[in-house]
Amino acid sequence: MLVKVFANLRQICGGVTVEVQPDGDRVIDVLDKMVVMFPDLKDEIFTAEKELLPFVHVYVNGRNIIHLDNLQTKVEETDQFALFPPVAGG
Repeated sequence: MLVKVFANLRQICGGVTVEVQPDGDRVIDVLDKMVVMFPDLKDEIFTAEKELLPFVHVYVNGRNIIHLDNLQTKVEETDQFALFPPVAGG
């Protein structure tokens, strides 16, 4: 699955997109595999309870997972998957 990453996550992941082969078919499986691939990602996206940090957003096919089944949202290889970190602006 191709995952698009944004902002500071691009530095951690080494580019704009990452090819991920998750061990399951849910959003959490994709994110878990990304953490295995890029350990520094863990503290950028997850709380200690393994929930998404506030203002971290995951979109599947243009829909925020909070409007779907959150981290349990099912994904397919062909889905568009985007990961956004918290972004400060001003």
